[in-house]
Amino acid sequence: MVAAAAGRWSPRLTNDLLSTLVLHNGGICAVTPVGAAASPTPGWWCAAGQVRIVEAVLAGAGLVLLALAVRWALRPLRDVAALIRNVGPQGLSHRVTAGRFTGVTVQLAEAINQMLERVSVGYDSQRRFAAAASHELRTPLAVQRALIEVGLANNPGPAKVAVVAEQLLAANERNVQLIEALLVLSESDRGLAARGPVRLDLIVENVLVEHRAAAERAAVTISSALQPRTVDGEQVLLERMVTNLVQNAIKYNRPGGTIHVAVAARPALTIANSGDDVPESETLRLFEPFQRLGADRMNRPDGVGLGLTIVRSIAQAHDGAVNCHTTGRDGLRFDVVLPQPPGR
Repeated sequence: MVAAAAGRWSPRLTNDLLSTLVLHNGGICAVTPVGAAASPTPGWWCAAGQVRIVEAVLAGAGLVLLALAVRWALRPLRDVAALIRNVGPQGLSHRVTAGRFTGVTVQLAEAINQMLERVSVGYDSQRRFAAAASHELRTPLAVQRALIEVGLANNPGPAKVAVVAEQLLAANERNVQLIEALLVLSESDRGLAARGPVRLDLIVENVLVEHRAAAERAAVTISSALQPRTVDGEQVLLERMVTNLVQNAIKYNRPGGTIHVAVAARPALTIANSGDDVPESETLRLFEPFQRLGADRMNRPDGVGLGLTIVRSIAQAHDGAVNCHTTGRDGLRFDVVLPQPPGR
């Protein structure tokens, strides 16, 4: 614009550029060229100009105050963001100090601390489980290696090789059971990929039919009371849950003992068996991975210590729970609580 004006400079243009703003009654009212003798005459926009200037100043001040207020209000969130950036496998002990917060930010800090606590507990649980699983796998592998080294030393005869082969097959079967149990546990821990209506009473009936021969060999009598009960869930996992509970009731029973199985509205499934007398304070440990209470449980080769852990995981995947109670005299009772399907 200056360059354009330079090509056609004139005294009038100079006079316009040297014009000055004249104030009238505290407002910008007119523009009078320098050297003009006449007094400025207020323009029609005088009053409006005053109001607009005041409004602009107030609006600017308001925006500045609003920006400062927002910055002050968001300061706790910046502190929280800095803490979350430091959270990791080695920093799960960090917690937000809620003492310097107020209002809703206190609730946010408490919620984040609770989330970090749950993540920490879950991570520690998974780490302990991985360590225990590694130990459980390492032990039978070491036994198999020892069997092979001893069995093949000094030119063994056919009879000795046959014994070693039988022992290796037994150890291998246990490894297969453990790996299958770990896979089922991993699947149930992820939750259900799909749900559908499943008749729990029919599942229990089929499982009992499959295990009656094993119960007879153990001299254990099974009785049942099965009411129609529909569950919104996954059939294969529910079959595994019932199978583990029935196998547990047979395995840790006694000759001449009993098992009673019931399906009803609440609890959805109850399995009570005679056998080992477990203190009430120790029942929760039965659901932990690789926990076997008592010498009799520890010395049993037909188990990997994950049966009840899988039961609990499957129940939780179906939005339910499993509880264990001691009768105080003889055996245990397991209650599986499962929600009613929608619309019932």
